Amino acid sequence: MKAQMKDGKHKILILGASGFLGHAIYRELCSYFKTFGTYCTSNRIYEKNHQFFQFNFEEDDIYEILDIINPTLIISALRGDFSKQVLLHQHLSEYVISNKVKLFFLSSANVFDAYSKYPSYETDKTYSNSIYGHFKIKIENMLLRLPKGLATIIRLPMVFGNQSPRVMEMVEQIKAKEPVEIFPNLIMNVTSDDKLMQQIHYMINRNKSGVFHLGSSDLVHHDEYVKEIISALGLENEVIYKRVYTTNDDRYLAVLPKYSKLPKHLQINSQDILNALKI
Repeated sequence: MKAQMKDGKHKILILGASGFLGHAIYRELCSYFKTFGTYCTSNRIYEKNHQFFQFNFEEDDIYEILDIINPTLIISALRGDFSKQVLLHQHLSEYVISNKVKLFFLSSANVFDAYSKYPSYETDKTYSNSIYGHFKIKIENMLLRLPKGLATIIRLPMVFGNQSPRVMEMVEQIKAKEPVEIFPNLIMNVTSDDKLMQQIHYMINRNKSGVFHLGSSDLVHHDEYVKEIISALGLENEVIYKRVYTTNDDRYLAVLPKYSKLPKHLQINSQDILNALKI
């Protein structure tokens, strides 16, 4: 069994380390563990960094990188073709079983998007109406069949933060005088990249496995929260809103922690994210 290196520290491979969340996790972990990452499109910065490997999961074989690195922990933070991701995670599952290594998978609140009348907890049955949700469920079910202790499923709500794609897109839309979409009937919880990378670091140190809901402990309405974000950025006088009604009733898309709570200092609420955005 090689779940730990001789010095007691993991050797970590982050798949999708050039993406927003993958890179945030890499920045957090690289000072403490031997950490490697993958990137897809050619990039001079990553090409010069010997900790990074170019890897297009839609075309390349993951086994070559696994053989070079021999990771003790794999973190999957990929985006891209759904069916190819499912195939990749089948290969990862085989590798995890054969080598007794751990796999962290970043999933989504969308695995519950067919349940609109209430928030979802860790042990609730997944059920989705969306293609994205179905794809995440398929990988989750594959990982839930792995031997106990080898897989950690991290379900995330909407992620906000200064450099998050959602916030950056809103800023660009406001600058271009394009409308920002808000969903008045959507009730959700939220998180930030800063808090997520701290949570994952803790979970690695404490050898956590199973299913975790890493969202805020409170719920917010999408329209009100987006307005608060834009106000925190000082752009409230320049924004045009477009209200989108997908239903006449309130609809929940929230992953609340109940059974696998992290320590108080690692929990988050929606106001923490707004405070960090204020400039």
